[in-house]
Amino acid sequence: MTTSVLLLADTHLPKRAKVLPDAVLEAIDGVDIVVHAGDWVDAETLDLLETRAARLIGVVGNNDGADLRARLPEVARAAVDGVRLAVVHETGSSNGREKRMDDAFPDVDLLVFGHSHIPWDTETPRGMRLLNPGSPTDRRRQPHGTFMRLVLDDGLITSVELHRLPQRRPV
Repeated sequence: MTTSVLLLADTHLPKRAKVLPDAVLEAIDGVDIVVHAGDWVDAETLDLLETRAARLIGVVGNNDGADLRARLPEVARAAVDGVRLAVVHETGSSNGREKRMDDAFPDVDLLVFGHSHIPWDTETPRGMRLLNPGSPTDRRRQPHGTFMRLVLDDGLITSVELHRLPQRRPV
């Protein structure tokens, strides 16, 4: 069995954008699971993804208020098509991240995180994959807003694609 997964983080709605980009909404409709690594900022985005996604796995971020904290964990874990997945918002400094995450998540194959708004794709010394999809709505110092799509198949991550969004025009 093959499972397609959309990775999002740091949507910061409605502060950084009013709505999710159309490309993100279209991508949600074409996957089996949506993973959101925190900093939703508004509960309406969580409500939207809960109704639109076939399955949603999400965590709370440092900018999320009490309403989201009441509904989301700080760490989420799931077994998906033989892959042991964990989701967390923050992993700390990029220096030494791989070793720290190996120590913090010894039983995980794939760790999805957010916070930096910077896309990240590395592997730890023991072979855990670390993915940060960046932000589709708040690119900060990045040239584009981003999200990721990946495919899991029989315990393997068979593909990871970083999707770059066109720059939004000022309103």
